[in-house]
Amino acid sequence: MANMLELSVSARNETGKPHLAPLRAEGYVPGIYYNPQGENIAIKVKELPLEKLYRKIGNAHVFQLKIESEGKVEEKPSFIWELKHHPVKRRIMHVDFYGVDLSKKIRVEIPVKVEGKPVGVTEGGILELFREVVEIECLPLSIPESISVDVSGLSINQNVTVSELKAPEGVSIVFDENYAVVGVLPPLAEVAEPAEGAAPAEGAAPAAGA
Repeated sequence: MANMLELSVSARNETGKPHLAPLRAEGYVPGIYYNPQGENIAIKVKELPLEKLYRKIGNAHVFQLKIESEGKVEEKPSFIWELKHHPVKRRIMHVDFYGVDLSKKIRVEIPVKVEGKPVGVTEGGILELFREVVEIECLPLSIPESISVDVSGLSINQNVTVSELKAPEGVSIVFDENYAVVGVLPPLAEVAEPAEGAAPAEGAAPAAGA
């Protein structure tokens, strides 16, 4: 992402459950900002801008968090680390923001994007995506939207493994075992029809009209 999106939040001094309900009644989501250096800031953010931002970047892309406190604004590159929703309603109940250093590499999971139609599918095979995400390592501003994999050359019983994936420059795919990411499975076996005149299995009901 070349340009970071922004989200404005406000620091809050009131903490604890008694103060959360009034915040939510005013359309705010309580949350916390923290980073590897041990900094922790209690914040509040309007729910609608937070929801719009999450729809655009999810958990895997960095944005500029602008924290207003005592008339001053501090900018902190961050991730939306976790959203907690109401168990029944769709409302966001709490958010965790995680601050990052733009000069240091991090690890995140991003989606796998399948491209092309496999040869094996035209032969009756079934395309199966075994892993929807892969872990990558790169600088925060170099995180791609997804990792693309071309499956057009796959025949039945062939796979693309994680080591065969191609990442953009500056991005490394992280894995311990060379697992299959996507493949073409054989067609489902059809249920064999009983041969004409064959005796029914023991306990089977007689055919209609018998």
